[in-house]
Amino acid sequence: MESQNYLGIYWSKNAATVVCLKAEGKDRNVLDCFTVVVAPDEENELSNEQRLAKLITQRCSEKELSFSEVSVALDCSMFMQHDIHSEFKDSKQIASTIRFDTEEALATDVSDVAISFKVNSADSNGSDLTVYTAQRKVLSEIIYALQSYNIDPVTIEPDVNCLTGFIENNLSYSDQMRPFFAILSGRSAYLILYPQPTSKPHIRTFLINPGQDRTALILRELPLTMALVQSDEPINCLRFYDAADSLDINSISEKMMIEAGPIDFTGCVGADTTAFDDFANVADFAIAYGAAMINCEKIESVDFRKDFMPYLGKKLKLEKTIKMISVIAVSVIILLGIYFQWNLIKENGYRKDLKKRLSTEYSSVMQGRKMSSRVDPVRKLKIELSRIEAEKSGLLSLTGQASIATKLTLLFQAFNSKASAIDLQINKVSIHAKSISFDGSTSNRKNTLQLFQIIKESKMEILQQKLDAKGGRDNFRLTVAPIK
Repeated sequence: MESQNYLGIYWSKNAATVVCLKAEGKDRNVLDCFTVVVAPDEENELSNEQRLAKLITQRCSEKELSFSEVSVALDCSMFMQHDIHSEFKDSKQIASTIRFDTEEALATDVSDVAISFKVNSADSNGSDLTVYTAQRKVLSEIIYALQSYNIDPVTIEPDVNCLTGFIENNLSYSDQMRPFFAILSGRSAYLILYPQPTSKPHIRTFLINPGQDRTALILRELPLTMALVQSDEPINCLRFYDAADSLDINSISEKMMIEAGPIDFTGCVGADTTAFDDFANVADFAIAYGAAMINCEKIESVDFRKDFMPYLGKKLKLEKTIKMISVIAVSVIILLGIYFQWNLIKENGYRKDLKKRLSTEYSSVMQGRKMSSRVDPVRKLKIELSRIEAEKSGLLSLTGQASIATKLTLLFQAFNSKASAIDLQINKVSIHAKSISFDGSTSNRKNTLQLFQIIKESKMEILQQKLDAKGGRDNFRLTVAPIK
């Protein structure tokens, strides 16, 4: 079964948490998790983004982590969240007008801002959106820093989207439960509430001051968040995680009159945290895990990068593959061309040598005449051979035509063989270019017919004949020619 590794990076201003997730079929295994930190006051020629990217690359190399795709979860301190209404329901129409709607709602210029959004609900009046905005300059620095170390993130997501993706895909609850999720990391708070089991979550994020009373914070913000959300059924349980481990759960449960319990982020995915060096707090782990899931689970993406610098990695890989295939194909064609051309050159050399020898021999046979390229030499030689054979047999003269001597010879041979037996008399002989005519007589018609037979046996044919009985003899006038 084919497996792939995906890298999720939870990126904040001075730290990054990385999770490498192995996807094999439906199974998801955490290969490793680590956190890298840079001191904000440290003097260095590299920016914080470049130092974080360098540290991530070094740790991945040390741990021999290989991966196919990368997604970044952006810390909530680096973007802003807004609730905005759109007149449209179609996602393409919303995407084409979201910048104008955001600028109108915020009453500020958003030309230097990257915008992403998520549709919470839609009806005949339009759509209610959660819109996220981040400075393009900040996002560009992160992308360029990672690309300088051969890491090109497919998407850059709001951290809350990665966190809700983790919750929806890994935490399970009964249909009777209406949980309220409160996740407190070292510096941020995430309040996630689902009005309906199948509805989009209502999310609030805000920063936590060091030393702040987290119990008082939750007691103040939970009722406020619940009041902002209309729900058919009341929230009946609280699920929480506190990186500082300072929440007074009993006090919260009593005052809110709600059952409360912890979230086991690592246990629900079977991650052994003891095997990870420099392991971050569990909230950061869950966000980085959710970022890795963006590509392997194909969960809903809220991508900042798509707005101003779309990911072209797959397109570039495809173009590179096509170029390689094209280069290989052209090389093969060139090699085949060279191979066949070389064979053609050799064949042409053989033909040239053969033609040269044939031309010399042809000239000798044809009494000095040169071989012409417009005449088939084989056919000419066959004709010449037939002429020579005809000359040898006496049918032709040296000029290629039947000679007078040859014709007379053939005729007299035929006559002398039986002349006395048939009482043959020849009165007149006429020799033409292609035939012989002669007048004569025999003692009777029977002998004349015997003469005809003698002529045919001598390879002659009678072209014309005229017979006449006169003066006691059978007179004839014949035109004969050699049989072709």
